[in-house]
Amino acid sequence: MGNMTEIRWHGRGGQGAKTAALLLADVAFKTGKHVQGFPEYGPERMGAPITAYNRISDEEIRVHSNIYDPDFVVVVDETLLHTVDVTAGIKRGGAILVNTELSSEEVSHFLGAYHERIYTINAREVCMKTLGKYFPNTPMLAAIVKITGIIPREQFLQEMEESLRHKFEKKPEVLGGNMMALKMAMEEVR
Repeated sequence: MGNMTEIRWHGRGGQGAKTAALLLADVAFKTGKHVQGFPEYGPERMGAPITAYNRISDEEIRVHSNIYDPDFVVVVDETLLHTVDVTAGIKRGGAILVNTELSSEEVSHFLGAYHERIYTINAREVCMKTLGKYFPNTPMLAAIVKITGIIPREQFLQEMEESLRHKFEKKPEVLGGNMMALKMAMEEVR
């Protein structure tokens, strides 16, 4: 399966890493891809480190295990850089996306021997400008889609709007802010 993209998400309980992984799987599926999106469960509680995963492919996915050698790693909470080896197993040529106000160069100091592609986005700033509240999963989802290129931008935004419209059927006022957060994140990732 040479065209399969594997993504590992690191976050803390309550930040939406699991939700983002499941949303990415849902949207990719709607574009005709074969997908997996799943969390790794343990005794997590609010604020505890969690891991979630995505596999996305144009072909049937026959492997059903955690992802040990991801193409991409998403770090939703930068404090995890100090406690979790987020670079473990990342494939050569892979990339890491970190939610931080630091630059890629500054983040590299926390990643040990890893010095390949590092992307950053200040998801807090994006959220506060577009949503007025801090929900980092929305900008992180858009940023990883931009970095990976697994779904074309306009198709991703269209599918996300449909998914969010359904999800927030009883709160339609939040749709606009979430769509603005997705678009802004795709522009702000660096």
